Amino acid sequence: MSKIAFVFPGQGSQIVGMGKELADSSEVVQGIFTKADKALEEGLSSLIFNGPQETLTLTVNAQPSLLTTSIAILEKFKEANIAPDYVAGHSLGEYTALVASGALSFEDAVRTVRKRGEFMEEAVPAGKGTMAAILGMSNEDLQAVTDEISAEGHPVQLANINCPGQIVISGSAKGVKQACELAKERGAKRAIPLEVSGPFHSSLMEPAAAKLRSVLDQIEINDANVPVVANVNAQEMISAEAVKENLVKQLFSPVLWENSIQYMLDQGVDTFIEIGPGKVLSGLIKKVNRRVATYAIGDIETLEATIRALKEGK
Repeated sequence: MSKIAFVFPGQGSQIVGMGKELADSSEVVQGIFTKADKALEEGLSSLIFNGPQETLTLTVNAQPSLLTTSIAILEKFKEANIAPDYVAGHSLGEYTALVASGALSFEDAVRTVRKRGEFMEEAVPAGKGTMAAILGMSNEDLQAVTDEISAEGHPVQLANINCPGQIVISGSAKGVKQACELAKERGAKRAIPLEVSGPFHSSLMEPAAAKLRSVLDQIEINDANVPVVANVNAQEMISAEAVKENLVKQLFSPVLWENSIQYMLDQGVDTFIEIGPGKVLSGLIKKVNRRVATYAIGDIETLEATIRALKEGK
């Protein structure tokens, strides 16, 4: 029996105009953007549709914008009556997955990720922390590199284990720079500094996690209706208690994306539908297993093509 997973992108996929075509043609989609504006008491949808890109890309704006756009697209896709067996999201996308699973209300999620963005920006002064993608090195070899640099007093760690041969490291600016140099000396193919505003998914985010916990304590979290595969351990989370604990840990723990995809594959998932702007996750999934079917839904054309392909395949 074939199984389907819905996956949701994280920060970095935002682009001005995302979701606009669907919002213009669907009251259901427009309704989600209106809900976000009301929840935040500001014109988030205007920023999403009109930019400018540099304002949209600020962590504090990118997070609620991506969540809103992905949920808006999901609401339209639901009209096709295609339901997931599992959901998962990359970093910020985990909040979208939790809304999709019924664990969080959309309004609570959009307000929470706005706060999460604020806390992440406040945790480390600008320029003091960063991230870099390391290509062509094993987890174990890169772990040895980051351990060595961290032991010298410059914290750096594995942050996103995305797919075979692609790992993002995160930490202090000096730690990341030194780890990039040492990784290349030890055989990494490339080390690419990332344009990010902080050292996400590293120990430097622990102050942000403490603040996030106080926000999560004040919102209603339900048990999930669909298993959500968690970033922090690549296992299913269903209970409200597990959801809260994992969201707090997620801020300073690595995103185990490759492991999460492998877990779903092991459970019989053979179709992954990426819902939101871009195709980043579809690309990563294909690198984990190129035989699985992947679809990316970001506009009317891709939405209709995906529905056609799934209905014909059934």
